[in-house]
Amino acid sequence: MWCVPEISSEFIGRMEDVLKLYARKLDPDEPVVCLDERPVVLREDARRGEPMAPGKLARTDYEYVRCGTANIFCIVEPLTGRRLTFATANRKAPAFVRALRKIAQRYRSARRIHLVMDNLNIHFRCSVETVLGELEGRRLWRRFVLHYTPKHASWLNAAELEASLVSRECLGQRRVPSLVDLISLVAAWRRLAEEEHRIIEWRFRVDDARRVFRYEGLTTRRSEH
Repeated sequence: MWCVPEISSEFIGRMEDVLKLYARKLDPDEPVVCLDERPVVLREDARRGEPMAPGKLARTDYEYVRCGTANIFCIVEPLTGRRLTFATANRKAPAFVRALRKIAQRYRSARRIHLVMDNLNIHFRCSVETVLGELEGRRLWRRFVLHYTPKHASWLNAAELEASLVSRECLGQRRVPSLVDLISLVAAWRRLAEEEHRIIEWRFRVDDARRVFRYEGLTTRRSEH
């Protein structure tokens, strides 16, 4: 559901910035990558279920034991289907820096990397410099051109579609008891998705946004980076 409480100039500027980015043709020197986080509750069966048998479906007890929480960084290049989606213990600044390093390494030959993110408090340069130090943090941060989605409009981030795929196809209804299991499960799903070259086809364009939200007189403002 789209939640847009106010169509401000900042909202429109950021929205059109992201939509124009998605409309670009594929350019290996300036790849467009989207990042989002998906929280996961780790659960273990409270009782052993019954395995499948001839003429009998497997059965799982409805009771479970909570085993803490974890996080999945959903990272995808929509136009190519290249993915770096992976699981972590949490989404704190060190984990975010790890995600950025993975992206920078994957696209090490790119001139610059366009990165789409929401406004989570760790998604800013100060988090990177706190973890890596000012010099190294700034060096990593400068590899990216940041495109922030507007507040209350994280649906503009294509990585949310990646998170939806992970939820349905990778996790489904299964109970994942530990971080180790989650890491393995997500890695296997990512490899399969990459082998199948599953792209994300973004069809909502600037003209669509102007028709849906009925605004005029826009001066586009680029995200800070």
